[in-house]
Amino acid sequence: MNLEEAFQIVGEFGPYQKRAVTILVLTQVYMACQAMLIVLVGAPSQYEVEDEDGVQQDVVPHVTFTEDIDSIVTEWLLIRHQAYKVSLAGSLFFAGLLVGNIVFGPLSDKIGRKPVYLTGFFLEVLFGYATAFAPNYEVFAVSRLLVGVMNGGIGLVCFVLSQEYVGKSYWAMTGTLTSMMFAVGIALFGALGYFIRPWRSLATAANSSGVLFLMLSAALPESPRWLYSQGQTERAEEVLRYMALRNGNPTNNLVLQRVGSAKAGNRGDSSASVLQLVIHPVLRLRTMVLMYVWYACSLVYYGLTMGASETSGNRFVNVSMYGLVELPAYPLCIYFINKHWAGRRKSMASFLCLAGSACLCTTLIPENTGTLLSVTSLALLGKLMVSAAFNIAYVYTSELYPTVIRNAGLGVCSMSCRVGGILAPFVPSMRAVHSSMPFTIFCLTGLSAGCVGLLLPETLNGRPIETLDELSPTTTRILETKALLYEDNKWKSNH
Repeated sequence: MNLEEAFQIVGEFGPYQKRAVTILVLTQVYMACQAMLIVLVGAPSQYEVEDEDGVQQDVVPHVTFTEDIDSIVTEWLLIRHQAYKVSLAGSLFFAGLLVGNIVFGPLSDKIGRKPVYLTGFFLEVLFGYATAFAPNYEVFAVSRLLVGVMNGGIGLVCFVLSQEYVGKSYWAMTGTLTSMMFAVGIALFGALGYFIRPWRSLATAANSSGVLFLMLSAALPESPRWLYSQGQTERAEEVLRYMALRNGNPTNNLVLQRVGSAKAGNRGDSSASVLQLVIHPVLRLRTMVLMYVWYACSLVYYGLTMGASETSGNRFVNVSMYGLVELPAYPLCIYFINKHWAGRRKSMASFLCLAGSACLCTTLIPENTGTLLSVTSLALLGKLMVSAAFNIAYVYTSELYPTVIRNAGLGVCSMSCRVGGILAPFVPSMRAVHSSMPFTIFCLTGLSAGCVGLLLPETLNGRPIETLDELSPTTTRILETKALLYEDNKWKSNH
């Protein structure tokens, strides 16, 4: 039998898989805390400088902070010409995410999911404590880079494992749960910051949850899908039988088809596939558009979240709200992308334009208004909209690329996404130029990405593209016409 038939016997989402996926999903809380750490430990504070006229430009003596805040800003005097170091630390984390995605993905394909996941997790916890006990800014910055590398790596492997432990019909659910729990993690981090104010204590507490999840993860098995893909059929059968036993479905006649691993023959095809993203005219346009869309989603998403502590109101409540506001985005996505009058293309473009419009409206409202229509509420609305667009982009991108080149396309878009994350921490700091500058950048980015996204074709109810030959203009028009006719007939039958 093949793997999908085996999962029907084992149980696609039995009690054992539920426990395993729960551990992996809850790990997102720890990962969200690490991603958002700089938002609170790097919180700015109002200050006064005595005898400012008689002091050299690069020296900051007799600084008095007027707010009761304990952060890296107050400890290492990251003000004036040193203020950029806060944003730099945030950007180093996202640069680490980029490196982690590039390194850990192929590594987990080569030596296995579990060893890469546990090693990366252990190192992230280790570097997380280095952040909490950093004696100076330089050590702090390097530790944030290394935490980012591990966070990006194990985040990717964690997502893959949460899908490879279950049957294919549950992939969408486990992927959605992973994203939702990351949003919950942001909210919980805001609550944790409210109760633990010293930045070193907060960093220690946020990192300590990783110790618990690391110990729980140690009992997880290797991915049976990865074992099978590597030709280790007997080990895959052992894992599947163990799952079946824990699910209450003991079986001794589970025998998988014996297949060889053809990794060596696929490497050349993989290189050719990456090159096709530039050579093929249809793929070139789609890749350029999608790279900008992913970049825009990441810049606005993380930029708004990173700026949560600088908007009006309680910074801890703001951080929590910026996490909780994401939760309605997921049912919104599911509803709109499956409607014939919206689909993937229009939904993604509309949510991006709405996010940009919400950011535009913030520039027209005074900063400290106490009404419901405030800068903070509009920024939260923008976060909700861009979260919805981001989730659609994941689904839409995988449908726009043929099967033979899908991983390469998603990898390039993911790299573009990380560039947006690297730049995002610097955008809120542009308040120093003008108070409306960050939201103006988010507005222009969201609106332009929404308009550019309309250049992509609709994929709703379309047949999945398998080969590059199906991307020829003639074939594409035929497939789009068939999809439109199908939708038209479906609409007529319902009315």
